[in-house]
Amino acid sequence: MLDVLIGVVVGFLVVGGVLVMLGPNLGLLVRRARNLRRARIPSVFQAAQPRAPVSAGVNPKTQRVLDAAARLGTWLRAHGREDLARELRGAAARLTGDEAAGLYAMQSALQRLRSLSLDDANAQQRLKSLTGELRTAVQDRFEQLELLPFKRP
Repeated sequence: MLDVLIGVVVGFLVVGGVLVMLGPNLGLLVRRARNLRRARIPSVFQAAQPRAPVSAGVNPKTQRVLDAAARLGTWLRAHGREDLARELRGAAARLTGDEAAGLYAMQSALQRLRSLSLDDANAQQRLKSLTGELRTAVQDRFEQLELLPFKRP
């Protein structure tokens, strides 16, 4: 009986020592433990919540530039022009951070694309179409932001 009592006292002392060591962080740990209980894990059988394709801070014309650049980059990658596709992806990444610098980078990528020629006439026509779409979108955003000069290739 005495052994059980000593065990309980030792247990209380150990728990008390741990609580003293936690000190001011104890309140934070208690709040986190409460939040863990409230968190819900969605059921497998619930319908997924729809995701917005466009982030809230992106201008629609900027999104148009990003979409056109993505289509052209995918097409270039499919046709073995990874270097130009990489340059377009880099310009698009700059566009989301610093829009003016991204537009100028996109413009220089378009100038590099201008010198690209392909053997297949259909592929060349598709490249011209995608490049024209991107050029128009970039030009519209340039004009909207009043960034000058926009060099027409």
